[in-house]
Amino acid sequence: MSLEKVKEYFRAYGIEDRIIELSESSATVELAAHALHTEPCRIAKTLSFMLNDSPILVVTAGDVKIDNAKYRHAFGAKAKMLTADQAAELIGHAVGGICPFGLNDGVTVYLDESLKQYETVFPACGSSNSAIELTIPELEEYSGYEKWVDVTKAVS
Repeated sequence: MSLEKVKEYFRAYGIEDRIIELSESSATVELAAHALHTEPCRIAKTLSFMLNDSPILVVTAGDVKIDNAKYRHAFGAKAKMLTADQAAELIGHAVGGICPFGLNDGVTVYLDESLKQYETVFPACGSSNSAIELTIPELEEYSGYEKWVDVTKAVS
């Protein structure tokens, strides 16, 4: 189970007890914001893509969407999201619980600039009813991110 994988991952840092297990679904930004009593923008949405035959994750604020032109500029390729089956197989977490922790080998994580305006954000923890509140420096540390990118735009 992915939640157990994330708990084990965080155990190495001594923060597994900070994982919030919810009695309701947090599978979408809206559901997560409601369950966590926070604004949708503070949900750290983790999107999965295929880039040059390798899976990548882009963690963004919950109130933005991918800007295809910015994505192409940052990565030199068209944004190609993984299917639910591909995500589960290649990332190691199912859609609704995808997060940048406890990943399969070979997955590169990028953090989007949209997150920087928040003191803390809430990424999922491997299941559709879990999250953790992290500061941006903690997100950087625990995600093992490659670099910051600017690949989003506000939802109109």
